[in-house]
Amino acid sequence: MKDADRMSLSADDWDELHFPRPEENEFDRVVESAISRRGFLGGVLAFGSGASAMGAGLMGSTSALAAETSRFAFTPIPAQTDGTVHVPEGYDWKVLMRWGDPLFSDADGYDIANGGPVEKSDRIFGENTDGMETFSFKGHELIAINHEFPNNGINLPTAQEGVPANAGDVLKIQNIQGVTVMEVKEIEDEWSVVKDSPFNRRIHHNTPMKIVGPAAGHDLLKTKADPTGTASLGTMNNCGAGKTPWGTYLTCEENFNGYFGSSDETAVYDQPIVDGYARYGVKAKSWNGYELFDPRFDTSKNPNEPHRAGWIVEIDPTKPDSTPVKHTGLGRFKHENAEVTLAADGRVVVYMGDDERGEYLYKFVSNGTYQPGGETESLLNDGTLYAAKFDDDLSGEWLPLTPETTDMNAAEISIFTRLAASKVGATTMDRPEWVASSPVAVEAYCCLTNNKNRGIKPNAGGDDTSINGPNPRETNKYGQIVRWRPSNDDHAADTFDWDLYVMAGNPTVHTDAYAGSPNVNEGNLFNSPDGMVIDTTGLIWIQTDGNDNNAEDFAGNGNNQMLVGDPITGEIARFMTGPKGCEVTGLAWSTDLRTMFVGIQHPGSNWPDGGTPRSSIIAIKRTDNGLVG
Repeated sequence: MKDADRMSLSADDWDELHFPRPEENEFDRVVESAISRRGFLGGVLAFGSGASAMGAGLMGSTSALAAETSRFAFTPIPAQTDGTVHVPEGYDWKVLMRWGDPLFSDADGYDIANGGPVEKSDRIFGENTDGMETFSFKGHELIAINHEFPNNGINLPTAQEGVPANAGDVLKIQNIQGVTVMEVKEIEDEWSVVKDSPFNRRIHHNTPMKIVGPAAGHDLLKTKADPTGTASLGTMNNCGAGKTPWGTYLTCEENFNGYFGSSDETAVYDQPIVDGYARYGVKAKSWNGYELFDPRFDTSKNPNEPHRAGWIVEIDPTKPDSTPVKHTGLGRFKHENAEVTLAADGRVVVYMGDDERGEYLYKFVSNGTYQPGGETESLLNDGTLYAAKFDDDLSGEWLPLTPETTDMNAAEISIFTRLAASKVGATTMDRPEWVASSPVAVEAYCCLTNNKNRGIKPNAGGDDTSINGPNPRETNKYGQIVRWRPSNDDHAADTFDWDLYVMAGNPTVHTDAYAGSPNVNEGNLFNSPDGMVIDTTGLIWIQTDGNDNNAEDFAGNGNNQMLVGDPITGEIARFMTGPKGCEVTGLAWSTDLRTMFVGIQHPGSNWPDGGTPRSSIIAIKRTDNGLVG
């Protein structure tokens, strides 16, 4: 395989290539199991007696769709297949910031045509935007935004086919990833970035970080550069995000494994490292060739370095000189986002998904309570990490990951969280991505984006991935959104009830479970729900990252898009479509709620300028300047 071809693989396909899961040897048993569960699946899809345990939820939504007056303040738009953005009548969109635009006057616009120089590559807006949050501080409007990964073929000279040729190439790629913090300002209904703002900042693969929590100082986090195991450099593959009640930004490290490789494929490692590499997908060859020019990413020289990635990192956007903090108490896995809410007694609860096929949904509950103005570092480290177990009777429980339940110490649980979750028998999920909790009801949702291996192969730890309650379809191409309501209206509760808010599908192609749930129809087709945010009224904004070939199983889906759902009626409507080839990801509102900031990642067309495609942030407003949404 050519290096250029290797680097074009998705993170999941890279793992599949290098760590092929054993085929299910008893496939007939799997099929029989699926057939035997048709009654349950049919009950969920029909919102019948099983779902009635959830109260006025899905089981009422089918009849309510026709009876209720829509709460949506827009006319839904049709699917699109072209190369630009579409929004409803009465709304406008404009580009706020594009990959390569300067954040500071000393950085010229990035040289898109020639890949750009190394110099000042950390002074520009990064590439492939993802999760974001807005902050208001002393009259300043700030946005913190993730930059998930680079498109090497664009950033490096064409002749190199996307393969780094020297340390400068690697540094440039490292600089355009990570996080941007920037100040924005609206003048005459148009937003722009405040160049040279004292709040503007780039955080990348070489930014100093502090490591805290139960794994800090552990031998598995110690390296030659940091023998204390309490400091590291950089954050990488920043996917989803979160926001704390005390006003800081949480950036989530997802597919970190592909950044590490080995210059010595015969290198021998201690068994815990071997087991961890296997479960997390660290291989001898990286995606970007970092290990060839940066010894920090060479596992034969620094075998513990991968253990310093895969965390949630806290950034204070109001203090540009502050050191970002990696919180090991929140576990190490392929974090999608971090949804922070409060328990009934003021303890901090963080919901998190591990975005890989057959991995788990997690919750962290702090021991201490949040007090405005009080100490906060311990609130994301001193507590208990849980993994979710969903039962087919629409009940569930949070399984504590403790030394007593896992035979692992606290540091090992933090570093090898996946192994701990496997030990307690958590429910394997269809790639749990963004989690969102409602501000108007004590309930939470998780996008289960898809899983072609459901019922076919075990996960990376050998755990069973037969169809189960919240993941009821084999070879799941479409995805679904699971919803749960904690017992006693308390997010810290150990038990919950659950249902499926929506099962994406295509009723124009299928008549079985793959048609989707009744709130999916020809007018709102979508697949692979990924990003998700719930607004102040309780409406659910759903962003997709799926198949946009608009053919066969995906006929009528159009490009990736953003929809809005009403959890009361079950209604789902299409609000926005992105350009062909893009992922729609990242959503945040201005303080006055009159602007919606949305990310367009890796557009496949020549959007937005007619030349090299550039990931960008757009600002969506109503033409009457009313509240957007």
